[in-house]
Amino acid sequence: MNRSVGVVIVLAVVLVGGLYSLPRTVVSSQERKLTQSKSDSSATPNTASPPAASSTETHATSLSAEQLRTAQTLVEKLQSSTNNNEKTGWATKLAEFYRTVSKFDSVAKYTEVIAQIAPTEANMLQAGDRYYDAFSFSANEAKSANLAAKAREWYQKALDKNPNLLNAKANMAMTYVSSENPMQGIMMLREVIAADPTNELALFNLGLLSMRSNQYEKAVERFRQVLKLSPNNAKAQFYLGVSLAQTGKNKEALEVLQKVKATETDPSIQAAIAELEKELK
Repeated sequence: MNRSVGVVIVLAVVLVGGLYSLPRTVVSSQERKLTQSKSDSSATPNTASPPAASSTETHATSLSAEQLRTAQTLVEKLQSSTNNNEKTGWATKLAEFYRTVSKFDSVAKYTEVIAQIAPTEANMLQAGDRYYDAFSFSANEAKSANLAAKAREWYQKALDKNPNLLNAKANMAMTYVSSENPMQGIMMLREVIAADPTNELALFNLGLLSMRSNQYEKAVERFRQVLKLSPNNAKAQFYLGVSLAQTGKNKEALEVLQKVKATETDPSIQAAIAELEKELK
């Protein structure tokens, strides 16, 4: 089953991201090569008006000439803006542009610009979320660490305003799990569960961490809890099927995976299910 689990791990890092990504420490160096083409590589300076070439130069090899021109034009508009409303508008357009080309590090950077201009709880939370997205998709360890630190910075700012942002805390915890202090992340997830035993994100993340540590019985329990709260959560069903397979419950694993197969449209997830089915039948 190890080969199938490897497929699942790569799938999680490359395609699922965010809420549904496994910590990058579970991805081998060989698997990182597979994910590299979808990773983001630009630096994320903490400045309200980033240098014009910071994103466009970094992504020069992966964007078309037309896309580069669009990005450069938007950056120039941002830098020439004379008031905060204009800056916010152009930063928003830049974030939206980079989202369309799946450059999540740059999405985060320009979302951060907005939060720096208007440091509201919502903007801080959004900056944290976008840096967490970039962290989830990054296959470069050093850059992942930087993106994780930025996510924590903005989540903490939002939490300082509102300590009840439990999903922010649950995401923040996952950035610690991949750091030199993983227990801090695990303790944070437990704090979230203590405050809200039905927090879907924290339960899901605990399930992923159980998979990471090969505690598949615990993973099964966590994903079952998620599905009680959200029966149509296809990702929870998918990882439940994988975890059941790892505990030897092949028949039930196949039944669960068939449910995902019937509703999931992503071809890569379908391919991973097919791989698992070969192992289980």
